[in-house]
Amino acid sequence: MEARAQVTHVRMSPRKVKIVLDLIRNKPVDVAIAIAHNIPKAAGEPVEKLLKSALANAENNYNLDKNNLFVSECFVCPGPILKRIRPRAQGRAFRINKRTSHITLVLKEKE
Repeated sequence: MEARAQVTHVRMSPRKVKIVLDLIRNKPVDVAIAIAHNIPKAAGEPVEKLLKSALANAENNYNLDKNNLFVSECFVCPGPILKRIRPRAQGRAFRINKRTSHITLVLKEKE
C-alpha cells in the first residue's frame, strides 16, 4: 500500500528541489521531515509541506501506521517556464527563464 502526494507549479527550479529530494529518499518519515525542516535550502519548505500532506493521506485515506512509513519515491519534473525580458545595453533584451517544478512524493510501509 502506498500514499501519494503531489504539488504542481512550485516557483523553484527543479535542479534546486532535487538536492533536497535526494537527501530524504529512502528515509523514515520522521527523519525526512526533520531533514526538510532544518536544511538551509529554500526547497525545504515546500518539500516539508508535501511530506506532511502525504503523511496525512496515508493515515486518513489508507489507515497506514505512521511509524512504519518511509519515503519510497520522490522526484521532481519541470513545470512551465515563465519567460521574462531583462533590458540590456544598446536596446538589446536578454531572456530570463523563471522555472517551475512539479514535485511528487510516495510513502510506503515497511514490511
